[in-house]
Amino acid sequence: MTSLLNILRLGIKEFRSLYRDRAMLILIVWAFSFGIYTAASGIPEALHHAPLAIVDEDQSPLSERLRHAFQPPYFLPPAEISSQQIDAAMDSGRYTFALDIPPDFQRDVLAGRRPALQLNVDATQIGQAFTGAGYIQTIVASEVAEFAQRYRGAAPTPVGLVMRMEFNPNLTQAWFTSVMQLIDYITMVSIILTGAALIREREHGTIEHLLVMPLRAFEIMLAKVWSMALVVLVATGFAVYVVVRSWLAVPVIGSIPLFLLGTALHLFATTSMGIYLGTVARSMPQLGLLSILILLPLQLLSGGATPRESMPELVQTLMLAAPTTHFVSFAQGILYRGAGLAIVWPHFLAIAVIGGLFFTAALLRFRSAITRMA
Repeated sequence: MTSLLNILRLGIKEFRSLYRDRAMLILIVWAFSFGIYTAASGIPEALHHAPLAIVDEDQSPLSERLRHAFQPPYFLPPAEISSQQIDAAMDSGRYTFALDIPPDFQRDVLAGRRPALQLNVDATQIGQAFTGAGYIQTIVASEVAEFAQRYRGAAPTPVGLVMRMEFNPNLTQAWFTSVMQLIDYITMVSIILTGAALIREREHGTIEHLLVMPLRAFEIMLAKVWSMALVVLVATGFAVYVVVRSWLAVPVIGSIPLFLLGTALHLFATTSMGIYLGTVARSMPQLGLLSILILLPLQLLSGGATPRESMPELVQTLMLAAPTTHFVSFAQGILYRGAGLAIVWPHFLAIAVIGGLFFTAALLRFRSAITRMA
């Protein structure tokens, strides 16, 4: 009972220390609110208001038809310029695309000569350049074919393919990005919070006060783990209910309490990692650099950024030892597909085992570190 009271009181002390750390509070508030919102809504899901210029050297009904084919919201109304203005306009960044329609274009199309159009693309705008070039090719090919055939519509095919999108019918990118960004922030903030809590003790000299008190290393470490994990868990609940469901209107199909339960298991593992890093780093800048080495592989190779099936088999096998791999799997299963405990329990068990191993390693390292300080 005395040990539990010590752990409780030490955890409350961590809350007070965090309250006085305004920079860390700002990080938590921003990450679980505007950080998720801007990541999900700031990146366009498709081509949006791309500036386009057209050099019409044909001045025919077909070239006019092409000019009117590029409509908002994908493209801005095309600006008509001369061929001598293309280089200067592209160099100044006024247009991402410049389409040059050559003379006698309509006559060559009707005669079956397959004339060539020139499309100039500003590839420094890599997102728009990659997507927009494909859009322009499709629009030009469709309009020219319809003009030549004098028929609007696709020819019937012998087989009809009916496509149905499960869980995200409109392929809305914000539905995916918001949850994956939340997962990344949960991992990042939990590791940094616990590591910073330990380094804060060392920098302020309060670790020596703890060492002279009748406290065990297990109690000191567990207090930091549960308190910082609780902070991140509360912030996660706010992010799911307010930011993801309300602000971004993402339809969460599964059980949010079940997701928060799995998040608590994940935080047990990541906060233990934070304690371990806190014993290795001697200052906050060192903790930041070490966190980069840990967070980048966890975020890029866990299946949140790219499917694990597309990675080498060795990487897939090694990343099974990372808690984020299982966290991403059950988070997608619960929030996107409505999976229940009967489906995600293997991931829960795996995270619990990994968290236990990380906690044991961190405890041994922490006990060794405070022994040297004593």
